[in-house]
Amino acid sequence: MFRSIHIRWFMKRSYRMSKNTNTAASTPATVALPAPPPVDYSSWSKEDLIAKISELEHKTSPTTSTTSVSTPETKHKSKKQKQFDWSKHNLRFVALRFAYLGWNYNGLAYQFEPTPLPTVEETILKTLSKIKLIPEPIDQVDFSRCGRTDKGVSAMNQVISIKLRSNMTPEEQQDSSNDDKEIDYLTIINANLPADIKVHSICLHPPPDFDARFSCKNRHYRYLFKSSNLDIDAMNKAAELYQGQHDFRNFCKLDGSKQITNFERFIYSSKIIHLENDLYCFDLIGTAFLWHQVRCMVAVLFLVAQRLEKPEIVTDLMDITKYPTKPQYEMANDIPLVLYDCEFPPMEWKQFDNAHKFNRIMNGFKGMCYDLSIKTKMSSVMEDLVFKDQPQATAAPTNTVPLGDGVGRAFAKYTPLANRERTDSYEIINARWMAKKEFKRSTNE
Repeated sequence: MFRSIHIRWFMKRSYRMSKNTNTAASTPATVALPAPPPVDYSSWSKEDLIAKISELEHKTSPTTSTTSVSTPETKHKSKKQKQFDWSKHNLRFVALRFAYLGWNYNGLAYQFEPTPLPTVEETILKTLSKIKLIPEPIDQVDFSRCGRTDKGVSAMNQVISIKLRSNMTPEEQQDSSNDDKEIDYLTIINANLPADIKVHSICLHPPPDFDARFSCKNRHYRYLFKSSNLDIDAMNKAAELYQGQHDFRNFCKLDGSKQITNFERFIYSSKIIHLENDLYCFDLIGTAFLWHQVRCMVAVLFLVAQRLEKPEIVTDLMDITKYPTKPQYEMANDIPLVLYDCEFPPMEWKQFDNAHKFNRIMNGFKGMCYDLSIKTKMSSVMEDLVFKDQPQATAAPTNTVPLGDGVGRAFAKYTPLANRERTDSYEIINARWMAKKEFKRSTNE
């Protein structure tokens, strides 16, 4: 790519040189020379073009000769960008509540290693840094997140706590009557965020010792799906069995780097809700969740809804005497999952108070929603056309495991969870990771 950029630059430069040569030839001179014929660079090989570029770069590079050459001063000298002096500004601790559509992002959390897609936090933090609302590095701003979501997962009421630049003194910040004099955070931030991430409220006065992660009382997830001839009653019966304090080691993906040994989690509410027409959702409220826990819980519910497992399989999988390790099964698709809400102690959330400003800032978001709605309608029209007058199955196929993606996974013969291969225990996975870590440490010494 670097070479192709130089090749395009060389061809444009050569064209300008040829054009200037023709102009100079029209100026009266002692001897008039014909303009050189244009060079057909399209026939040159890449190696020849690169060689020519190197020749031109050598000719145009600054000379090291001591001979004094008078050149006119450049009228517009490039100015160095003035450094932002953070010592002249105060910070204030706030909580931001925001929503995002997750399918364009590599999850919520900022990653220090390269990712195929940007993360939501990376996008937000880069925006805050760009508009000079936070200094760098980030460890100066007391950053904390509420609920971590994975790649493809969305959120409607995600919360982060962070210190932002303020135009008031710490004493003035304490007085809520000064809130209207503060920086218009919602407008400035949303004006610079992409359409699929929006901060919809801010708390300028969080409770003492507030932390977005540890102050959260519970997290509320929803997983959307279409009924598609699923047994909703059996699915709901199985969902209710999740309620209470249980060991969810068989409903998550084990990660040795986290060294987790406690898999007990408390579920306040777990049920299937009918939203509209054939659209349903798995509605789940709990204190905290393990990695991929919700998607694993949904996957087992789909097996029950397809009548491939009994509702009691949920209770069995939470009994570590029956299932000390997890049977291998595929978890549900990521796109239908949303962190619907996060509950905190009473807080004063401030939203947009200027309708004109709000509508102007949200134009991009409205345009995105319009685009998605038109695409949805267009897909529906195409679906009606493609399936019109085509032979239809009288019932849904029973040799497919639903995964929440509208397609599922076909099988020739279903293998019950009780008869499947098991993953390694968390003790083995943790020990294996620690051994690799120790080996890397010893080889680097």
